Amino acid sequence: MIINDREMAANGNGAATARKQKGLLPSITTSDKHHDVCHDMSAPTVKAQTIDELHSLQKKKSAPTTPIKGIQGAFAALSEEERSKQQLQSISASLASLTRETGPKVVRGYPASKSQTSPRVHQQHVAEPAISASDSSLKFTHVLYNLSPAELYEQAIHYEKGSFITSTGALATLSGAKTGRAPRDKRVVKDDVTREELWWGKGSPNIEMDEHTFMVNRERAVDYLNSLDKVFVNDQFLNWDPENRIKVRIVSARAYHSLFMHNMCIRPTPEELEDFGTPDFTIYNAGQFPCNRYTHYMTSSTSIDLNLARREMVILGTQYAGEMKKGLFSVMHYLMPKRQILSLHSGCNMGKDGDVALFFGLSGTGKTTLSTDPNRYLIGDDEHCWTETGVSNIEGGCYAKCIDLSREKEPDIWNAIKFGTVLENVVFEEHTRVVDYADKSVTENTRASYPIEYIPNAKIPCVGPHPKNVILLACDAFGVLPPVSKLNLAQTMYHFISGYTALVAGTEEGVKEPKATFSACFGAAFIMMHPTKYAAMLAEKMQKHGATGWLVNTGWSGGSYGSGSRIKLAYTRKIIDAIHSGSLLKAEYKKTEVFGLEIPTEVEGVPSEILDPVNTWSNKLGYEDTLMKLAGLFRNNFEIFTDHKIGKDNELTEEILAAGPNF
Repeated sequence: MIINDREMAANGNGAATARKQKGLLPSITTSDKHHDVCHDMSAPTVKAQTIDELHSLQKKKSAPTTPIKGIQGAFAALSEEERSKQQLQSISASLASLTRETGPKVVRGYPASKSQTSPRVHQQHVAEPAISASDSSLKFTHVLYNLSPAELYEQAIHYEKGSFITSTGALATLSGAKTGRAPRDKRVVKDDVTREELWWGKGSPNIEMDEHTFMVNRERAVDYLNSLDKVFVNDQFLNWDPENRIKVRIVSARAYHSLFMHNMCIRPTPEELEDFGTPDFTIYNAGQFPCNRYTHYMTSSTSIDLNLARREMVILGTQYAGEMKKGLFSVMHYLMPKRQILSLHSGCNMGKDGDVALFFGLSGTGKTTLSTDPNRYLIGDDEHCWTETGVSNIEGGCYAKCIDLSREKEPDIWNAIKFGTVLENVVFEEHTRVVDYADKSVTENTRASYPIEYIPNAKIPCVGPHPKNVILLACDAFGVLPPVSKLNLAQTMYHFISGYTALVAGTEEGVKEPKATFSACFGAAFIMMHPTKYAAMLAEKMQKHGATGWLVNTGWSGGSYGSGSRIKLAYTRKIIDAIHSGSLLKAEYKKTEVFGLEIPTEVEGVPSEILDPVNTWSNKLGYEDTLMKLAGLFRNNFEIFTDHKIGKDNELTEEILAAGPNF
């Protein structure tokens, strides 16, 4: 049966009621006035005429919500347009090519966003160009400024091959050919100032380069970044202590790098960002582009260059994000001691009564495990400052190892791997995206970078009072160091400068000989000045604030690796608990031979016989031989530090040397 439009309109109300009673979909009707237009009356229509307008309704601008106390800073009284203009001027100045003496034309927003290209364009003119215009000077460079994790996810997944969302919401990414730091390719400009202030020569991590070579590499990095359609710019902070905060700017080509630094540095509030101004230090990360191997001082296609006078760092030839984190840590190891602030490569936690402990230790010693305590607040896991008012975390995030990670062993780290976290070089199941943390197909150095607030008991802000205990961790695979020793100040300095642990040479059959590893100040790769400078500052602060030094062995007992056994983690935790509670200070002590360490005769929850390592060895002669061997390794390592004189009439140097093994 055929029904015309007028009959349908006449029966409209009744039909609609009947359809509603039968649970059917609403009918589609036509207007009396416009018979040729069909309308769906089941829902209100959106207020948009085009698909672009509809998409624009999906996003709204967020206004700063943190109240500003009064009018502070150069930007506070400016309009939004003026603030944006000054921001772009600052970024353009950062990207200025020194040969052309002019910054690029920069514009906020994505290259595809045409609506943002005209009102916010800026090019900085310092002087008339010294050479003719280049192709890059004729184009716009789009600045993706302090993007949120969600925006950076979109950029990474869309444009960076190897970027995926894992089953827990983390961003899995690849760092390219380099899956770790390249310490032999890290260089520092040696000028009239740094020649006197920094540690150079045997044992030093500082490899020199001259100013001219730095400028060649800087120009290469800046030209590469300016040739791109877009660059990522992060303006952030280092150091939770507001009196000693450092403003850093990171210019990079990858969303992965931007998100990594978003996590690792301290994230500014919208008001702090508006009032950011000129950064104190700038990183140019052009890691996808190699350095010129024919350039003076270059030994490979990779170069990580620090210029302390210019407050700049250049990265070429490596995409490993950890270079940025540790590069800035090196900068803090230079800037902070000049302010009489001690920079430390350590973990740090605080008890509910406000007692703070510092944990020093190389890889495999248990620093992360022991400093992340569910019964204590985490101030930070890796980098800290000790000021006149207490301790502060340098970073805003954590950078945890992921190899063999499990929920049972490291629940806090496991649960922190969620949306916003960067997972470096991990392997996952291609369909479910479930990560296999035991898989080393890409590298054994798999990592997770996440904001510190992802740890439930993190103390925000990440600051605390003066430390009560300074704990030096060593995984002694020789099996001759006691599970715990109380140190005097000279011994603390000696073992802090030594930075000892022992690694197992291998797990193949027949390889049972451990290998001693020494890293000055438990972070030789990052310190800038002589280790005795940091050790003297540590001793001074410990003495002034009444902190106690401890040497804790998390390694072997009853013999070396292969014959003895690893000290149980439960016992080590009992020792750490006794240090925190103060009960270990009240114990009775006796002194060991050779190393002259004070060891307790009793610790609650720990078998007394293991507290003196000689008791656990069945082969007493073997124990003595191994003890003397380790003492000799300590002595040989310390020889490179004996020429550096510190203290009045070299008193302190002699005191530190006397605190070492006594033959």
